[in-house]
Amino acid sequence: MTTLNEWFGKGIPAEEFISSMKVHKESLQSIQEHFSISAEDGDFFDELKAKELRAIVITEDWCGDAMMNIPILLNIAEAANIETRMILRDENLDLMDQYLTNGTARSIPIFIFIDKHGEEKAVWGPRAPKVQDYVMELRSVLPAKDDERFEAEQKEVFKKITKAFSEDGSLWNEVYGSIKETLGKID
Repeated sequence: MTTLNEWFGKGIPAEEFISSMKVHKESLQSIQEHFSISAEDGDFFDELKAKELRAIVITEDWCGDAMMNIPILLNIAEAANIETRMILRDENLDLMDQYLTNGTARSIPIFIFIDKHGEEKAVWGPRAPKVQDYVMELRSVLPAKDDERFEAEQKEVFKKITKAFSEDGSLWNEVYGSIKETLGKID
């Protein structure tokens, strides 16, 4: 079985992944540019730096959740000196299948935080809890999947979600807080 250190070594550097994106690239870059970390969190990031973490990100460029979550992670990574590598989900199901959501779903992104020895220290993803609530609320109005309106209405819901993920700073802050909480539990 491939170790997390080996997966990290196979990963694509974040800048290379972003430059190769075909979907959501502009939105991801815009979020990365417009989201900022609170100066009040300086001590938190100083403590994180001492832990010498690295991150493996299971993702795909078409994923709306990744579009919002990755730039926030990259801002955190910059503040905490966390080297980040991207692994494409669809080409690496053997890794993805070790990090299924609810034991069944290949939901992304998944952030695997490892130490310098390649030991898993924390896992985050695919969504912050309050972002999940927001998405479920929007999806709750959809008709049944066998309803002829389902596909068209689902497309509209996805448009709303993508727009909110691209523009809503309160959602970005939920992601930030959730990732920060996960990282804060690492000893």
